[in-house]
Amino acid sequence: QVQLVESGGGLVQAGGSLRLSCAASGRAFSIYAMGWFRQAPGKEREFVAAISWSGARTYYADSVKGRFTISRDNAKNTVYLQMNSLKPEDTAVYYCAADNVRYRYYPAQAHGEYDYWGQGTQVTVSS
Repeated sequence: QVQLVESGGGLVQAGGSLRLSCAASGRAFSIYAMGWFRQAPGKEREFVAAISWSGARTYYADSVKGRFTISRDNAKNTVYLQMNSLKPEDTAVYYCAADNVRYRYYPAQAHGEYDYWGQGTQVTVSS
């Protein structure tokens, strides 16, 4: 059973930064793409960023491009989301997710492509 545990959320002022971490266990980490999604109150879960199994390819939602950076450390079974220049509209619960296809060349952006999810971590950006 795969377990994903997010950490690093919190309250920050607009313009500030946070780094989210997601520690994975339960299966080989380095051969699966990973993604970050978020869900704000009253809204559907949306794609934020994804990274390929090797880390060579990354994708971002237009709303976070240039401000957020996804990375991974396969030796530590951990994926990160560095969030800079945060805006109030970034306020949401952020979820880490693990892909269900080994060695997928292009990391998926649809949440249906991810089989395993963390419990989420709250990010609140005040204006």
